[in-house]
Amino acid sequence: MRFERFFILMESNVATYAIGDIQGCFDELQQLLLQLKFDQSSDRLWFCGDLVNRGPKSLETLRFVKGLGDRAVTVLGNHDLHLLAKAEGFGKQLKQDTLDEILNAPDRGELMHWLRHQPLLHHDRDLGYSMVHAGLPPQWDLAMALSCARELENKLRSDDYREFIQVMYGNQPDCWSSELEGVDRWRFIANVFTRLRFCYADGRLELKAKGKPGMQKQGTMPWFEVPGRKMQNERVVFGHWSTLGIGERDNALSLDGGCLWGGQLVAVRLDVDVPQWSTLNCDGACQPG
Repeated sequence: MRFERFFILMESNVATYAIGDIQGCFDELQQLLLQLKFDQSSDRLWFCGDLVNRGPKSLETLRFVKGLGDRAVTVLGNHDLHLLAKAEGFGKQLKQDTLDEILNAPDRGELMHWLRHQPLLHHDRDLGYSMVHAGLPPQWDLAMALSCARELENKLRSDDYREFIQVMYGNQPDCWSSELEGVDRWRFIANVFTRLRFCYADGRLELKAKGKPGMQKQGTMPWFEVPGRKMQNERVVFGHWSTLGIGERDNALSLDGGCLWGGQLVAVRLDVDVPQWSTLNCDGACQPG
């Protein structure tokens, strides 16, 4: 009995923190972890994706998160998929890309192998949270979201993952159908998990708008505000949307504080009754544009 009680007490001290988009801001991540008093031997970290790109230390960030092993989980973001595409010779060189250090690293192959084996959706039944990088379409319940995530994850982890990587860019199709197949199906799934911000009321995706709510195309709304969305009773942690602002809306916790742009790097503790938010003010490695 004494041992069981001691074990329960020890487990109650294990913290789980979800952290917003890092994008190569490695020094700020280390400062935030010090602020949280993160214990690498026991605590757990959830990363909302976009570990890399535009910030100054993408290679250090990637190596650090990989080195955490099973103490951390990260979902894939659009910049992470862009890195995988660049590593295979696909995708455009974007103006603010800072991926060359990774692409020229001696452990590039090992890092790319690890990255493409990360999930698109992480669900923890005990904590009662799911995590994605960007969003979820209103037509999906949790079972469908998990199924679609696993489908594309299996493709990325397969020997023929390049079949998807080289054709993943594009905004179509913009509406979910269970009859979607092949590239169209994979692209829709990837766009939902890594790029989504706004939807129409009928569930069609609007992937071009990047600003804060109120500035988008008429008839569209944030994905978490679509009436009748099937995951409205599920708590979802996400990043990707720095102009949205941090906080909880309709059971969705927004964690991208725009660290890269001189905003904040954000963490929220999930293993407590009421989420506990922590922020670190950042100098900003980039200027918007």
